[in-house]
Amino acid sequence: MKYKAVTAEEAVKIVNSKDKVYIQAAAAVPQVLIRALTARHEELRDVEICQLHTEGEAPYANPELRESFHVNSFFIGKNVRHTLEAGNGSYTPVFLSELPLLFKRNIVDLQVAFIHVSVPDSHGYCSLGVSVEATLAAIDNADYVIAQVNKQMPRTFGDGIIHISEINAFVECDEPLPMHPVIEPTEIENKIGNHVASLIDDRSTLQMGIGNIPNAVLSRLTNHKDLGLHTEMFSDGVIDLILKDVINGNHKGINPGRALATFLMGSKRLYDYVDDNPYIEMRTSDYVNDISIIKQNPKMVAINSAIEVDVTGQVCADSIGAKMYSGVGGQMDFIRGATLSEGGKAIIALPSVTKKGVSRIVPSLNPGAGVVTTRSHVHYIVTEYGIANLYGKTIKQRVKALTEIAHPDHRETIDKEYFELIRN
Repeated sequence: MKYKAVTAEEAVKIVNSKDKVYIQAAAAVPQVLIRALTARHEELRDVEICQLHTEGEAPYANPELRESFHVNSFFIGKNVRHTLEAGNGSYTPVFLSELPLLFKRNIVDLQVAFIHVSVPDSHGYCSLGVSVEATLAAIDNADYVIAQVNKQMPRTFGDGIIHISEINAFVECDEPLPMHPVIEPTEIENKIGNHVASLIDDRSTLQMGIGNIPNAVLSRLTNHKDLGLHTEMFSDGVIDLILKDVINGNHKGINPGRALATFLMGSKRLYDYVDDNPYIEMRTSDYVNDISIIKQNPKMVAINSAIEVDVTGQVCADSIGAKMYSGVGGQMDFIRGATLSEGGKAIIALPSVTKKGVSRIVPSLNPGAGVVTTRSHVHYIVTEYGIANLYGKTIKQRVKALTEIAHPDHRETIDKEYFELIRN
């Protein structure tokens, strides 16, 4: 079906000073529109850019453009992290499952949505491709929708199918999506992967993120049977397991026979694999991350990471002390969903020390650190030194179990400092 395309420069003229603009997340970030908007910085003031994590450049986040743009992050990515300290950015804590509600209830009143879609089919339908998350809520509640129509955006199934009648302006492009390289896990990450894989039973449904530890876990599941996938996001690591019928979704409690995600990111192989593939179902974050939906999958296994964990089981995953680093995201959505699932397991996996040798198992969280997963929610903590099962354990038992999986160089200090804390 035909539509009339305009230049990016013409399309973004609709944005006015003080407008709130939502941009589609992750690998679907509409860079052509962003570049055109940023080029208008001299004539715009106080435009609020609302976003989750985005890949690639974020020129509007340049502190020199603070009078023109302010970044409101719902999850903080590397490309905008500096804005919090520079003063031209803010962080809004919100579960990914609830982010669409901010738009639906006009708590964040959007004027414009920048989206990134596939070429419309003969019936006039586009796909949001590799990222749906809260974009549908943004489309439904913004006053004006501008679409970057990309020949290289995969056409995915699920919630992200929209008709051209829902779009106010179209800007054509032919650009590759941002890639996320597949890196070989380290020896430590492989040890963690072995421990986590040992907790996963046949017929489990998996949630994991992107990175070396998830890849290390997935590489050790080749002999498992009938696994499912219901996850906030995934990357290349799942493809071979799907092709080998290890991941088939046959025993999922909800959406059986389909792999669910709300966004994905990886190599060109991943984008080619999901293109026009009905096995991959992209749904909104208020569905994928809904606890009442997640818990319907028996043996739901949630695998997440952390910045640090204290010896009572409090998990900090969004800040380094008081300094915000990432965000709440969907960790608690899936931790809780897995906990309530029949036979489910909630796992936090992390190396025992930082790259500088600082222990990530600590007597107490750093001052100002955010508790993303509380000590009453956590089940399994995994490092390269083993597995600590904290569920139903007393504080004293937790201290012992977590100290035992800390790096040997820090165990005595951790134990001593914790008991000094509780005596004072």
